[in-house]
Amino acid sequence: MTTANPTQTRKSTVGRYATVVTRVLTGLLFATTGLNGFLMFMPAPDPSTLAPEGVAFNAALYATGYMVQLASGVQLLSGLLLIIGRFVPLALAMLAPMVVNIFLFHIFLEPSGMVMALLVVAAEIGLAWAYRDKFRPMLKAA
Repeated sequence: MTTANPTQTRKSTVGRYATVVTRVLTGLLFATTGLNGFLMFMPAPDPSTLAPEGVAFNAALYATGYMVQLASGVQLLSGLLLIIGRFVPLALAMLAPMVVNIFLFHIFLEPSGMVMALLVVAAEIGLAWAYRDKFRPMLKAA
């Protein structure tokens, strides 16, 4: 008979809570921003305070006629999946290209939002690590 080490049990409990909190907060962030893409309930930043390249990039997304709606739909769906805790690996996989784009946007076009971009990247990586066992089959060579 083996007994659980109290330190290991405490660490795993803390890790589970941290994962749930990170998952729900990330889900709330993406669900809110995704819903905002459709309903526009958050005020847009003043373009005069933003880098011209960032404004031009956003204008190009709106000019496509579908890209903002597609990105908003992916964010909303993924955010809801993260909040309810269902299909979390799928939600993370759908958000991964969006998170990379958010990060690169703030590196190259609009440095003012870099702190939030880094938090989103950290949350995505942390959650992917927490769910790494679910990604293993996908990463096996066929």
